[in-house]
Amino acid sequence: MRRILLVGANGQVGRELQQTLPPVGDVIQITRSTLDLTDTQQIRAVLHEAKPDWIVNAAAYTAVDKAESEADLAIAINATAPKVMAEVAVQQGCSLLHLSTDYVFNGQKNTPYLEADPVNPLGVYARSKLLGEQGIQQVWSTAHPSCSYFILRTAWVYGALGAVNFVKTMLRLGADREEIRVVADQVGSPTWAKDLAGAIAQFIVKSADATPDPSDLSGIYHYTNSGVASWYDFAIAIFEEAAAIGFPLQVQRVVPIGTVDYPTPAKRPAYSVLSGKKTAALLGTHPPHWRRSLRLMLTELYTQTYESTHSIGR
Repeated sequence: MRRILLVGANGQVGRELQQTLPPVGDVIQITRSTLDLTDTQQIRAVLHEAKPDWIVNAAAYTAVDKAESEADLAIAINATAPKVMAEVAVQQGCSLLHLSTDYVFNGQKNTPYLEADPVNPLGVYARSKLLGEQGIQQVWSTAHPSCSYFILRTAWVYGALGAVNFVKTMLRLGADREEIRVVADQVGSPTWAKDLAGAIAQFIVKSADATPDPSDLSGIYHYTNSGVASWYDFAIAIFEEAAAIGFPLQVQRVVPIGTVDYPTPAKRPAYSVLSGKKTAALLGTHPPHWRRSLRLMLTELYTQTYESTHSIGR
């Protein structure tokens, strides 16, 4: 059985990976409490001791706006740490899967971004993630190892487990406010962490099945749920689906606004839809539509939040 080192096991993607990875390998969970990603010596020590066949890096500095004032920290976690992981991986002959972001693009296209499209990040967070990609590619291109690497870009990730995200924020605001204003001129593809985690497990299996050389599959891939939405569209769908499921909501109106009406320290791409054709060809499956996945996630969250509470009270 392959040994999989899961870095960032307590994040919203990491928690889903705790469920999807065990069928494909023995999982060693690494969390913030067991590994300081700003300490390169500790990273090397932990990876050398674990001797994994795979490193799955689901850890990241994701505070997009805060990164503008914490550039050193964002770069340490999103750029330096992944490069160190890559260096250890090629030394030990283990494969690496690293999560990246749609924000490496500037959003000036109006058709889905391909993996090979030019990158042009708009803020510190986005630049730090691009540096992470480039560091991994540099290590692999220099070493030419037989093991594989996958840089998996995703977008607009949310989940029932782990950190606060857009869906949870909308539910919180919708429970207290009658009117909510949401940006309508930024477009992307909402992605359920559970679907993403399932795809990551498939990447590991497909790499193992590759002949004669798994490293032939190495490179950048895109994975999101299918379909396109603005943040406004996403919010409308959240409230419609949540109301049908039974979430307590006060919201009566969702008002579309422009990015200019909601200034933030970091710029976001206006259009960051990712083409998933390359990934679908490799995995042999197409991701579900974001609205279907949203409904499933909200059902899961409702069960966790309300039905478990009612059971305790009985």
